Amino acid sequence: MKENIEGIERFVSPGKGRGLRVTKPFKVGELLFASLPYTYVLTASERGSNCEFCFTRKEGLAKCGKCKKALYCNVKCQKGDWAMHKLECGAMIAYGENWCPSESVRLVARIIAKQKAQKERSTSEKLLLIGELESHIDDVDNEKREMNEGDIASLHQFYSKNLDFPSKTALLTLFSQVNCNGFTVEDEELSKMGSAVYPDVALVNHSCCPNVIVTYKGNVAEVRAVQDMTPGEEVFTSYIDLLYPTADRNERLRDAYYFTCDCKECKTKSKDKLKLKVRKRNKPPGPEEISSMMRYARNTIKEFRSAKQIADKYQKTPGELMEMCQLSLDKMGEVFEDSNVYMLHMMYQAMGVCLYMGDWDEAIRYGEKVLKPYSILYPPYSMNVASMYLKLGRLYLGLERKLSGIDALKKAMAIMEVAHGKDHQYLIELRKEIEMQK
Repeated sequence: MKENIEGIERFVSPGKGRGLRVTKPFKVGELLFASLPYTYVLTASERGSNCEFCFTRKEGLAKCGKCKKALYCNVKCQKGDWAMHKLECGAMIAYGENWCPSESVRLVARIIAKQKAQKERSTSEKLLLIGELESHIDDVDNEKREMNEGDIASLHQFYSKNLDFPSKTALLTLFSQVNCNGFTVEDEELSKMGSAVYPDVALVNHSCCPNVIVTYKGNVAEVRAVQDMTPGEEVFTSYIDLLYPTADRNERLRDAYYFTCDCKECKTKSKDKLKLKVRKRNKPPGPEEISSMMRYARNTIKEFRSAKQIADKYQKTPGELMEMCQLSLDKMGEVFEDSNVYMLHMMYQAMGVCLYMGDWDEAIRYGEKVLKPYSILYPPYSMNVASMYLKLGRLYLGLERKLSGIDALKKAMAIMEVAHGKDHQYLIELRKEIEMQK
């Protein structure tokens, strides 16, 4: 039986299909609703620092007695996770280092297992059943279909002993549903902790001018207002990174979600000129030079998603990664201002490489260059801005720049109190962090 969420209702959004709207006022920072995941997985690289079941970050986690890979807060968490972990425990032992299903594969395996055991609607399906998630199966191109078929092969390889699989057509649909509706669970510095499926949260439509933000308390998704909302107003979050100009954002939306955004910002493109700011020179760059540099920048960004990915793909040392960043910055800097979003993207990557190398001073230099434009270009209460304040604050404190560190952490806290709620564990820890410096 379908349940209700107080203050929220499902409706048909003109031009968008299903959506959510509020039936009562909500103030900035107020929680609209929270949702348990239908299913979720902890990212393998986070094992050792986070509980597999509740995602709590703590020391002294206890290992699974069989595979020795999954770690838990206590026996309660281990028992709570066993119904899902048993799908993987034996295969992790058998395959050892060769156990490597993608997170999409792991999520699909858990959905199949849960659907078989499920007798009634789950608490994460108050407004939408897992099977009702949009798949866009008819929009999937050949490249994505091949990737999904590869995931199906991986699913059979790693889970055949513990699962009975539906038809290939049903599996292709299920993978498409997970790829279109999966959420990346992130911590306060936007580091990935895991992936999850939240059917009710998936009903929230996209806008580049969002009025809510989705953050996480452990593996629970929380939807909070970042604008004051009145009854009848549709709930909008952002599916993508909003730093980039309109054309880039819509390219990403079409590729991942199969639609083009028609929000106010996409219609007016009011921030595009600022985001694509060109350097002032005696001889201004012409249209062809700007277009050529934008093509170069977009290709560089697609290639250079993260320092770790590049290091793994090209077997690069940290020093070589830094040289790649600097070469790209030098080339783009001939045409673009430092506040241009393509420059900001590469500076952010350079900061990551510096952190990887333990070069705190250089990390701060890049972070400071990024922070002011971030504060202007991102919408209010953006976790992209808060996470930068957090990183810089902790770097300052590490270099005994106490006043700068406290100031940065306080600015992060002001954003996080809206995005996470004042009683979130991240805020409790952050207040302690600041208090210790006084």
